[in-house]
Amino acid sequence: MTVIDVIKVLAPSSLAFIIGILLTPILTNFLYKNEMWKKKAGKKQMDGSATPVFDSLHKEKEVGTPKMGGLVIWVSAFLAGTLVWAISKLAPTDQFLKLDFVSRSQTWLPFGALIIGGLTGLVDDFMEVKGNGDHVAGGLSLKKRLSVVTLIGLLSGAWFYFKLSVVSVAIPFFGQLHLGLFFIPAFAIVMIAIYSGGVIDGIDGLAGGVFASILAAYSIVAFFQHQIDLSAFCAVVVGGLLAFLWFNIPPARFYMSETGSMALTVSLTVVAFMTDTLGGGHGLSVLPIIALPLVITTLSNILQNTSKKFRRGKKIFHIAPVHHHFEAVGWPAYKVTMRYWIISVVAAGIGIILALIRV
Repeated sequence: MTVIDVIKVLAPSSLAFIIGILLTPILTNFLYKNEMWKKKAGKKQMDGSATPVFDSLHKEKEVGTPKMGGLVIWVSAFLAGTLVWAISKLAPTDQFLKLDFVSRSQTWLPFGALIIGGLTGLVDDFMEVKGNGDHVAGGLSLKKRLSVVTLIGLLSGAWFYFKLSVVSVAIPFFGQLHLGLFFIPAFAIVMIAIYSGGVIDGIDGLAGGVFASILAAYSIVAFFQHQIDLSAFCAVVVGGLLAFLWFNIPPARFYMSETGSMALTVSLTVVAFMTDTLGGGHGLSVLPIIALPLVITTLSNILQNTSKKFRRGKKIFHIAPVHHHFEAVGWPAYKVTMRYWIISVVAAGIGIILALIRV
């Protein structure tokens, strides 16, 4: 690891942040001019039943604030990567060539997952604001979104299995767990699980800060595993996230919505697997720790639904996911957000340590 490696990671990240800041006024003008927000306040569950607690907390906020803010994140990251790559081709000096982090071995797959997830989420958001969807929220049905996520997971898993010859995952203090061909569906299962945590996007600034901590942690892990290109990829997405977060803190100028959360969750899954066996670390095993807020979000939904099903409608939380429960019991939204940020940073630090253990 050299000084140029540090610059290779930090320079594109800073560039993505600058691009995001410059891109936002253009995007904001488009979103507000075309009224890219829900036309009817309120929310319904997937079975069509009402959500009175959620509506009492967020009903007024859902109308008048555009969706699709997640575009800032992955478009900024993509443009920064493209610009660095183009400069290295137009001015192929040693310095510029060393800064190019777009490589087939480390970043093509996570970049592909980021963009495909982002575009799918964009379609969902567009259908929701235009009211042309086929489920209660107005966008793509959950079945269709899960189908896309599953397909991305299966294709990514197949790439790891057939192209990279990865057939196992690393377990701290245990060694390699051989999965064989089951590695491919296991990849898809993990991706679906992480995608389910994307519903953490529900309070101004919450998802942006949490995902920034998670991907910054994986950037550090990849860096110390000498996967410098992958480290730069994670850092460049963090740069886009920070630009988004600049405008998403209360009162939010726009929401991340599906175009951001799907892009981030599917690419995060790819990164976790790349920092596992390929990197000689434990990137997958520590994913539940580094991404603890996402795990908490998913588990709270599972516990709530299970309780309602087997306890005759009785709920554990006032509302799930649990971050809305904290709002319902009286916590101000900013307090929920900042405490989640703190948890994210601490969990990320613990995860980094465990991911780099060579046992």
